Amino acid sequence: MRITPCQAALAAAIALNLLLLLCSRLAPSASPPCRPPRGVPAVPKGVPGVTVILRDFDGPDHDVAATSRSFSSLPGVAVLVAAEASPYPPVALPAGVAVLSLRPEPHRSPPRPELAVATRHVALVPDGARAVPGLLRRMRDVLEAASDVTVKAVAAAVGQRRPRCLELEVDIKAWTARYGHGEHQSDQQSDQQSDQRSDQRSERRSVRCGALDGAPAVLLLRTRDLFSLPFPLSRPVVTSVSLQAALRGWRFLLLPDSFPRAPRPPPSPHAQWKSQSSLERRHRALMELFGVKLEVLPDGRQRWHGCSKDTARCFGTIHAQTPEYLLAGRWTPPCCLRALRVTARHVLAELEAAGVRHWLEGGSLLGAVRLGDIIPWDYDVDVGLYLEDVPKCRWLAAVVASGRPVEDPQGFFWEKAAEGEFFRVHFSRTNRLHVDLWPFYPRGEGVMTKDTWLGHGQDVEFPESFLLPLGSVAFAGVVAKAPNDPRGFLELKFGPGVVERPEYPNPGVRRLEQDLGQG
Repeated sequence: MRITPCQAALAAAIALNLLLLLCSRLAPSASPPCRPPRGVPAVPKGVPGVTVILRDFDGPDHDVAATSRSFSSLPGVAVLVAAEASPYPPVALPAGVAVLSLRPEPHRSPPRPELAVATRHVALVPDGARAVPGLLRRMRDVLEAASDVTVKAVAAAVGQRRPRCLELEVDIKAWTARYGHGEHQSDQQSDQQSDQRSDQRSERRSVRCGALDGAPAVLLLRTRDLFSLPFPLSRPVVTSVSLQAALRGWRFLLLPDSFPRAPRPPPSPHAQWKSQSSLERRHRALMELFGVKLEVLPDGRQRWHGCSKDTARCFGTIHAQTPEYLLAGRWTPPCCLRALRVTARHVLAELEAAGVRHWLEGGSLLGAVRLGDIIPWDYDVDVGLYLEDVPKCRWLAAVVASGRPVEDPQGFFWEKAAEGEFFRVHFSRTNRLHVDLWPFYPRGEGVMTKDTWLGHGQDVEFPESFLLPLGSVAFAGVVAKAPNDPRGFLELKFGPGVVERPEYPNPGVRRLEQDLGQG
């Protein structure tokens, strides 16, 4: 069969296309380019301009449509509405404004909000703000002209109230955020280029802060900085960015400028309550996400998160004397220590009032001798008592008689431990932070022993002479009964020099020196 030139050309073209297709499939570097989410225009990354992200909105009274319309009217400004679900009730968004879904769904690729931002700068704008021509550009120019390299964000108030300028220290090991008063005027160099003088004046009139709080604000950052954070779009936005910035040594510049806020009719008492409840709920969720159990406010007030009688204990079962939080380089959450102190004081008072001979044991006695308190990484309190005195305490007697746990009028939960012949008193029926009560009795030759041993190195018999008579030590805000020679008792149990050489209960799993000196 004779092949015509046209047929030969067609066959060659098909073969070439098949070869190119095969090469594209086999090439290791061949991969489809990243595309922004549906509805977001594909624009080269890092282009000048600002992308506005609306994130902080909630409830049926949101102002998303009007807020996005106001900012999308600015030249060079793109607007994204970022949320786990589309705004509800549904609203008609202006042309070009896209909804960026942050909720992972099994039938879609994981959310990648950074792919939707094409500009070099991004502004996080709260619901209800209104655009001011030129202000976002001025914030961007001030950020780029800042002589302090730690300044990573520029802020401007929304409405008539200015955010409080604060200092912030986040202690990850102690699960604590400490706020202080800020308001330090930024001192800038005066030898910048002449075309930057206007931005210098704005910067000199601004305030350098470690954190912002108390009123809504627009935050402008470099896109690369925002999306370098592990939680770039967590709510409440200003609090979230402040906490993450503090851990990185970043600073904010709070400008004297402000954005208008949309006027709204006064909310009804019910609407006000719902709004406040929603804010508090989001704040608690953020603290839980970041592992912050205690906030110390500038005036010294404390805001606790977790460890109430109605919340579960914030760590699981302990293995090898090493709680899970120690493996993460953290110490006992401060709210847990607070609950342990409350429980210990209650139990010691009940034993004292009942005439039960008792004393601090093990690590609790060690904490009392070292600090007058619970050791910062301890997870329970240990108390020894005379077995023959158990019936004197009405709650222990009730547990023995019934074989069931007993809840006292203050909500503390007394029970026999499942692990052996001793008792536990829990902070509550729900929150299982506890004091262990170890019944000892004298055997021959004046030695104190007990019926349950859990294999801990310090869990040993000891001479009864340490208890005749009992002494006392300061512990957790009270004076507690203790062996009459605490140091000798501790060195018998833990070894010589134990008071001067702090260490975790099981150094083979983790050593204290791994965490000392870390934030």
